[in-house]
Amino acid sequence: MSRRLVVEADGGSRGNPGPAGWGAVVRDARTGALLAERAGYLGFASNNVAEYSGLVAGLEAARDIDPDAHVEARLDSKLVVEQMSGRWQVKHADMRRLSEQARAVLPADHVTYTWVPRAQNAAADALANEAMDAREGVWRDHPEGPASDDDAAPDAAPDDEAARDDAAPDDAVDPQVGPGRPARARRPSGAAMRFDDAEPVTLVLVRHGETPMTETKAYSGGAVPGPSLTSTGRIQAARAADTIFRIGRRLWPDVPHPSALHASPMVRTQETAGAVSRRLGLPVVVDDAFAECDFGEWEGLTAEDIEARWPGDLKRWHVDAAFRAPAGESIEDVGVRVSAGLERLRDGGVDRTVVVVAHSVVIRAAIGSTLGAPSSVWASVRVGPASLTILRLWADGEREVTVVGMPTDI
Repeated sequence: MSRRLVVEADGGSRGNPGPAGWGAVVRDARTGALLAERAGYLGFASNNVAEYSGLVAGLEAARDIDPDAHVEARLDSKLVVEQMSGRWQVKHADMRRLSEQARAVLPADHVTYTWVPRAQNAAADALANEAMDAREGVWRDHPEGPASDDDAAPDAAPDDEAARDDAAPDDAVDPQVGPGRPARARRPSGAAMRFDDAEPVTLVLVRHGETPMTETKAYSGGAVPGPSLTSTGRIQAARAADTIFRIGRRLWPDVPHPSALHASPMVRTQETAGAVSRRLGLPVVVDDAFAECDFGEWEGLTAEDIEARWPGDLKRWHVDAAFRAPAGESIEDVGVRVSAGLERLRDGGVDRTVVVVAHSVVIRAAIGSTLGAPSSVWASVRVGPASLTILRLWADGEREVTVVGMPTDI
């Protein structure tokens, strides 16, 4: 009996026509296991062209997995489903070309087309948006299916805890986790030592992508909403989202896959969080505790501008963490609210991973306070655009700094 595969395909255009991209996933029809992900950026195109492009790529990926498979293609585009099923005519030249290309991928009697609501096509939609954000393609194969796949089909999706624990028998004992508790993964060498089975909350702190003020090195604080990400910043955000998606899987398998997403209210962090949200399928919680430092009268100025008007004060602000910017905040002020925010996330539940999209001063304060380092050295930590920092906080007050300023755009 021939293998059965499911292709989920989608496309989008920001403007219709406008910047466009497509996405497609291939799953095993019986298990729901994710087998392949594809996405591409089209440049200037219409929604329908993007949707057809996703279908072609999805069918080609299915053919590459098994050229003899029977494929059900699922799309939320009624137009594409009806045209490919032969019930509607294809009049537009670009779509006619793409529909002919799609029909040539596999024998006609091996493919059926099904319309699904948009909510059931979220994985392909997220890939299309990832391609539009990054303006580049995605090509990921999972020959055996991911070990723990939150994108599995709804009728085959495993419980999150079961997905994390299925690598070990129910009675497995990890000496670093404790008896009677299935092991997610052994704590790696170099991890903070524990002598009990307590689990922390894992906090993934992400700095926003590049903005015009990042390029000029002007001080961009939390008192104003803007600026937005640049095109480079959008690409950085998409790549950061892709890295975060692998946490708890191929990256740091001893921690849970992210299950919550918080972000500073600034435009640049909300845009970066949007890319992460699309990749993880999580809503964004706006969290004022992680807003950038209020630079007061220094807002929008470069270091040279500040030095010219307030000689010596900028250096003092960086070295003396209690010194406030005029009409603004000090580094210690930021540390107080950031520490409170971290404690609130810890108190909201351990044994989970929370992503927090924030800013350089915020992340430095989080690292410094977690380490118990003097506030005078917090400003010495490098936190690049779209970099990741991972902190782990236990309910009893124990802490671990796992990663600091890891680049994601390489």
